[in-house]
Amino acid sequence: MQTIPIALVEPEMVLARAVKRADNPQGPPICGKGTVLTFPLIERLRNLGIKTLTVEGQPVAAPEGEKGVDELLAGLDRRFSRVESIPLMQRLKEIYRAIIIRSQGGGSD
Repeated sequence: MQTIPIALVEPEMVLARAVKRADNPQGPPICGKGTVLTFPLIERLRNLGIKTLTVEGQPVAAPEGEKGVDELLAGLDRRFSRVESIPLMQRLKEIYRAIIIRSQGGGSD
């Protein structure tokens, strides 16, 4: 599974997660998990303002210098390792963790 920018999505890729609108994440999905993407569908999603999609497999190599979600979260853990005993700092770390996951297209299926 890989979350990629919609600009890198190609026809025949398969969604690994349902796609929901950013302005209504609790609403019904636009496309369900397992949907095979077509050019018209990709264009429709782009027009709806969808920025990233999670697709099956690892179809795209990350551009040089761009970190994946696992690497970003590991870096976050390293930065907060010195303040593990401070509850307020741990809460801040969890807020950043949620932001990183959301920015990479993670969240509920």
